[in-house]
Amino acid sequence: MSGFLQSVRQGFSNRQGGRANGSANPTQQRSQNGSPTTGNPSNIPANAPAQFLAMTGPNTHENSQTGGDELSESPKFFFMVEHAKLGVKGNMHPLAAKPIYLDLADWLAHQTVEQFRLLTWYIETIQEVNGSRAPICNPTACPQMTAGTAHYAWKNNEGIPVAVPACKYIKLAQRWIVGKIQDPVAFPTDSPFGTSAPSFEATYPSNVSSSSGSNKPIPAGPSTLNRTLSDLSGPDWFGKSAGFPESFLADVYTVWRLMMRIYGHIYHSHFVDPFWHLHKSCCPDLNSSFCFFVTVGKLYGLLTDKELLPMQQLINIWIANGSIPSDCANGAHTIAQ
Repeated sequence: MSGFLQSVRQGFSNRQGGRANGSANPTQQRSQNGSPTTGNPSNIPANAPAQFLAMTGPNTHENSQTGGDELSESPKFFFMVEHAKLGVKGNMHPLAAKPIYLDLADWLAHQTVEQFRLLTWYIETIQEVNGSRAPICNPTACPQMTAGTAHYAWKNNEGIPVAVPACKYIKLAQRWIVGKIQDPVAFPTDSPFGTSAPSFEATYPSNVSSSSGSNKPIPAGPSTLNRTLSDLSGPDWFGKSAGFPESFLADVYTVWRLMMRIYGHIYHSHFVDPFWHLHKSCCPDLNSSFCFFVTVGKLYGLLTDKELLPMQQLINIWIANGSIPSDCANGAHTIAQ
């Protein structure tokens, strides 16, 4: 675990997946590609409560509005087959499959850090200043955190879900995620045995080493025979053997849920501006990153059907054309909770 996740974390810390030095501002690179017809999913009265300045944590609450809103939405450009193309050939299974000799918890930690690194580039793109000297995603353009008809809230210090502008929600989510993946307790990079490998020198029941000069084992005291091995080893949880805390899996689920919501907002509110306006090739790159994200999330059961719903039409296209293999789509390696 130590070298594996630590190297990934160091790579993330270096600019957090930003652009190479000297690259131009994306808002200055827009080509005249035209604007595809799309609805404005952020047509919601602006309401930026003061409480958002004291937000503390992600909220599992989702206010998903359907019915009239859903019917009034224009067809989404990115749900069309011709615009669901990826920037890579084949499917994402080779990138999502766990290496044979790697612990699953280590692999999920790596995937969580890597997926956030990829997402960070697209977040930075919508945070770029546009011609009006305001970020592309701003409280006026995106007064609430939405993904189509789904609305998301953030809990304040009192644990009350509060509606905040999308740009604020995304920054709060970034801060929460970075706080987790850079926390050596939540995402440890050291070996569970400490700085050195465990010693497997032969010992006798009395805990006397074979190198102590004793030629005869010294019997240990009586043991309790009516206790199971699980009782003797204490409580178990996912990732314990790899050195992860008991809260690790719950933290991973929360990180993936937050990333999914950000992807949903990027597609529904910013697919045309800035990504289509930047260059049409940006859309296959965005599709590739999101397809990779969904493939891993579905393969290991990190994303629920409810969380995927705002992007389900696009996901269905990728499942149908094999970009997301059937075993991944069916959650072949879903983690038992």
